[in-house]
Amino acid sequence: MQILPGICTLDTLERLGLLTAGCDEEGSGISCYCYAAVVVPAVPCQLNLTGPEGYIEAPPHTNSAFYFTTDCNYIVTVYTGYGVEVQVMNVNLSEGDKVIFEDVLNSENTVLANESILMRGLVVRSHSNQISIRFHSINPQAGAVLVRYQAFMLSCVFPKQPLYGDVSVSSLHSGGQAFFSCLTGYKLQGSSVLTCRNSSTPYWSGKEPKCLAACGGLVRNITVGRIVSPGFPSNYSNNLTCHWLLEAPEGQRLHIHFEKVALAEDDDRLLIKNGNSINAAVLYDSYEVEYLPNEGLLSTSRQLFIELTTDATGTSTGIAIRYQAFSAGHCYEPFVKYGNMTSTDNTWSVGAVVEFACDPGYTLEQGSVTIECMDPNNPQWNETEPACRAVCSGEITDSAGVVLSPNWPESYDKGQDCIWGIHVEEDKRIMLDIQVLNIGKNDLLTFYDGDDLTAKLLGQYGGSKSRFKLYTSTADVTIQFQSDPATNVYGYGNGFVVHFFEVARNDTCPELPEISNGWKSTSHPELVQGTVVTYQCYPGYQVVGSELLMCQWDLTWSGDLPSCERVVSCTDPGKVEHSRRVLSGTHFTVGSTIQYICNKGFILSGNSLLTCFSRGSSGPRWSQKLPRCLRTFICKLCLMGLHVAIVLVPLLMRAYSFINKL
Repeated sequence: MQILPGICTLDTLERLGLLTAGCDEEGSGISCYCYAAVVVPAVPCQLNLTGPEGYIEAPPHTNSAFYFTTDCNYIVTVYTGYGVEVQVMNVNLSEGDKVIFEDVLNSENTVLANESILMRGLVVRSHSNQISIRFHSINPQAGAVLVRYQAFMLSCVFPKQPLYGDVSVSSLHSGGQAFFSCLTGYKLQGSSVLTCRNSSTPYWSGKEPKCLAACGGLVRNITVGRIVSPGFPSNYSNNLTCHWLLEAPEGQRLHIHFEKVALAEDDDRLLIKNGNSINAAVLYDSYEVEYLPNEGLLSTSRQLFIELTTDATGTSTGIAIRYQAFSAGHCYEPFVKYGNMTSTDNTWSVGAVVEFACDPGYTLEQGSVTIECMDPNNPQWNETEPACRAVCSGEITDSAGVVLSPNWPESYDKGQDCIWGIHVEEDKRIMLDIQVLNIGKNDLLTFYDGDDLTAKLLGQYGGSKSRFKLYTSTADVTIQFQSDPATNVYGYGNGFVVHFFEVARNDTCPELPEISNGWKSTSHPELVQGTVVTYQCYPGYQVVGSELLMCQWDLTWSGDLPSCERVVSCTDPGKVEHSRRVLSGTHFTVGSTIQYICNKGFILSGNSLLTCFSRGSSGPRWSQKLPRCLRTFICKLCLMGLHVAIVLVPLLMRAYSFINKL
């Protein structure tokens, strides 16, 4: 159907069921127009393409003058397991032309791009083996678009890594495999291997498995391993009864090391027995022992029986126990959590000497730094293995290191007041890289630019914050952590991790990094005092934070590094004179709409409904231009024009039919 201009009267149009006349006042004159709906032919261009590559010109070139509309639809289908890549080679659209690229998957089309973002060089990729390209125009002089398409190999998405586990893949393409494994103490629930299957959209052969801690089990021919309570490191459930039976190879004994035992102060209980049944002799009973044995426990036989029971009330983190088997004439393999060790004999025979060290941020507590395997008749270590813990407070003089919240990565205690002092060479200063900050909203982590709490405040933080950096102006920094006596922060991974580095002290501020989806410009080539760095974002993104950062007197920047976040809303398109508008919501977020309704005595020119959408890198925009509301006008001279249109259109149709028969 084509809308043809003509001259009309309101009475005639209403009687014929056609559109209402209207006029537009321009200066002192009045231009009158009216429309009549008639059926005219459209350019035929419906094609199904199956080649691996080719070109599409929409609409196809034609010399006919009788086509008033263009409605093209091209569907490109390639081999299963491949997708379609389309590159725009040239584009020259007329106003009102519509071009839509859609992914065709199970009869559910997904829009990939439309005319609003088309530009030469644009590349669009399908997620399946079919893509649809639609071109529509009501202009007699329609624009055109030329694209090149080619097939490319699709792939499965990278599988999700299970919590407390790991995943590796041989390939993401069809036939590739994903291999899943769990950390010690956890068991895989589901398939350990998934295969990428060929399809219009490749997919994995099953769901990603999970790593769960089992409530009990039988472990035979032990070398080394670990058992954890269900839910660990989160809390266990109520009303559990879990039994584990550990069995070493013939002629060997067992040693267990307590990594963690945290039971609710009710009737929850941990029992470890020297044998293969619940009736064996008790080695450890949480009811009877107030403190865990740092040296662990040794069996006298090749078996240990472990029982964990919980009641209906109360819960806690639970247990994590490391076990290992060792042979006669040898000591058991020593262990230190959050640390490492070196040994003169990795078979742990009599005479072996082991030296321990802690990971950065941890302090060696209890036990000895060095232990030796002694007594050929009954081999045993002469000292207890030490423990590495993240402690509250300390003085540090290293040029680089880590400050951890107390007990990290386990939760810190309530009501703590910890102070760390970091001191480097006098001609240096300190960079602080706060990599993790996840504390209670009433807890405080404070940084002072000096060697005590009276120094200039660098920053004070509570709650959670993404990674950031601070720089001191001196060779000293003081860190204070205060936890609320009534804090509700519990659980694994709550706290903070602060890395520090000694850096040169000079007359410039430290170099600022680039930001994702944006760029920076500097007011001075050297970052001296007073230099201003300006951050800007690419189209479709907006600056979050301060756009301008200044190098201050103490050679620190005036604020935190900003970021470029994707724009998720359209700007207010404005109001239309002689109309009112109806909003779908209070904000112009993607998907929201505005409908314009003209006042009485005016008619709408353009689309009444505008939708905020986002289809590309340029960010959200409105689907249509603003309409106009034009004053209604009755033309006394319009009837003649309508008669002319009614006479001419049949003549044109007959001429078109006659030419086609030739």
